[in-house]
Amino acid sequence: MGIIEQASKRLEQLRQAGVELPWAESTGQVAPSPEQPAALAGALQEVAAAPPPLKPPRQRVDIDLGHLSAMGYLVPGAPRSRLMDEFRSIKRPLLGNAVGSKGREAVERGNLIMITSSLPGEGKTFTSLNLAMSMASELNHSVLLVDADATRMAIAERLRLQGPRRGLMDLLLDPSLDLADLELATNVDKLSFLPVGTQHELATEIFGSRAMGAFLERLAAHGDQRIVIFDAPPLLHAAEARVLAPQMGQVVLVVEAGKTQQGSVQHALSLLEECPLVLTLLNQARAPAASSPYGYYAY
Repeated sequence: MGIIEQASKRLEQLRQAGVELPWAESTGQVAPSPEQPAALAGALQEVAAAPPPLKPPRQRVDIDLGHLSAMGYLVPGAPRSRLMDEFRSIKRPLLGNAVGSKGREAVERGNLIMITSSLPGEGKTFTSLNLAMSMASELNHSVLLVDADATRMAIAERLRLQGPRRGLMDLLLDPSLDLADLELATNVDKLSFLPVGTQHELATEIFGSRAMGAFLERLAAHGDQRIVIFDAPPLLHAAEARVLAPQMGQVVLVVEAGKTQQGSVQHALSLLEECPLVLTLLNQARAPAASSPYGYYAY
């Protein structure tokens, strides 16, 4: 099979997969003519590099926004508050790393953000959910909130999503499943949720598998469109977080002021040495910096 025939076959496969072929729309050709080798080479390279589009979620759930608001979480339509402004400050450097800003290139896999802590009870799930809500209010990005805490499954509980649901673990174990089969669209515009799914005793090994690597690679390929926030377990209590962290573009370590021991924080940070970018967030600070007067401080 000649080069032109190979290119034509490849481009037809891409078209069937949903990839747009601009010249085909205008000329009716699957590929440029043999007299256009330069155009063929350039266009083929550009199209081949385009990732397959993500399909929209096939399921939808309604989050109890009144319940979340009563618990102190950010919700759409709420009046401006200190918490809202605080998370606006927290998300700006994360978004800048994810998509680039002021002439600075985006961090590799910067749209994959893992939220964790040293120990339980430091506010990582509170941070994950509020950060997802705040980022979903951005004009140019959608947000996928992933429950990656296979033991507690706290996100689903706080969203009041009752009953067992398939999710991340099922997706990684069953090649026939697609993200669109398990992702849940919500009544918050541009926010969707992926439950952790069926509990499994080999959660650590599954998080370190090739299937997880391929899943994260696919999500990272859509970094200009979607931010993905992983609510992971505490680093010192679960090996899953330690396996997941090096595969992220950004890791946020939540530290509760006045409670978490310095040794615990240092130990947690030592476990994140392989991660390309680690940020810490001080929760419940009694004397926050002037630039962050509301009890949270990201640096």
